[in-house]
Amino acid sequence: MKNRLVTVFGGSGFVGRYIVRRLAETGARVRIAVRDTEKAGFLKTCGDLGQVSLVPASIGSDQEVARAVEGADCVVNCVGILYERGSRTFDAIHVQGAERIAKAAALAGATRLVQLSALGADTQSPSAYARSKASGEASVKAAFPNAVILRPSVIFGEGDGFFNMFAELARISPILPYFTHIVPHAEGGGGTKFQPVYVGDVAEAAVTVLSGNHYAGRCYELVGPAVYTMREILEMVLHYTDRTTWICGMPFWVGRIQALFLQFLPKPLLTPDQVKLLAIDNIADGTQPGLLDLGITSTTAESIVPTYLRRFRPYQQKKKLRLSER
Repeated sequence: MKNRLVTVFGGSGFVGRYIVRRLAETGARVRIAVRDTEKAGFLKTCGDLGQVSLVPASIGSDQEVARAVEGADCVVNCVGILYERGSRTFDAIHVQGAERIAKAAALAGATRLVQLSALGADTQSPSAYARSKASGEASVKAAFPNAVILRPSVIFGEGDGFFNMFAELARISPILPYFTHIVPHAEGGGGTKFQPVYVGDVAEAAVTVLSGNHYAGRCYELVGPAVYTMREILEMVLHYTDRTTWICGMPFWVGRIQALFLQFLPKPLLTPDQVKLLAIDNIADGTQPGLLDLGITSTTAESIVPTYLRRFRPYQQKKKLRLSER
């Protein structure tokens, strides 16, 4: 990858910034296409002087996308949303935006394209999010047949929106709810199953598939080494934050009612579409290659999650208060 120019759309996001750092380590020249270049300025320190550059670009603009990929050898698209707001719909971002990037990359002569999708992408899914991810994959493949699709499970790592969210809830709420189709304390009542993958492994996978033509046109399911129920994930959060919050299993119909109200928060904790997504296990089905096929050993959640959840421990917060009083 040394000296090759790689354009990364969404490079300032949680996954994108890890991909940018890993690309810079390989010696690649990285062009980050983002809506707000000022907020993404911190990424310039990921590489040597002049190695990382920023270009303003909206994936809704043909001209701006074309300018962002001009002269690029490779393109990575990791733009995605978890909920819809105004014009930022699943279709606009995951389908139309992804297709626009793929077409522009092909016209610009890029040799490789990586599309970050999601585990569970399915045109028949009850979730609009999952359907849009699948439709986006199809649009990208039609425009750029050799594109590589990466389907990660829930991604964890410093700055994630999954473990951090539950740790914050445990700090301020007397209960941590989860949803289940079965009686909570009965066998199988632990709720939805997940196979969380480390963000560093996702970034390594993206860089790996850019490094050789033999990955072209393939789809990879990126998952961690262990499967957890939602209850087990919440127990892990409480263990590493030293909290005693009550974990409460609830039927999905309660979640649907809660989501009707929570979806209107500035940053929704839960939406009706997310409830539909939570009703389906988020684990690899084994029909697609994964991290091991890329020569990557998946990282355990237990080795990473404690390093960034410790800040939610009660005595860490009391220590901060004492320091501020001084």
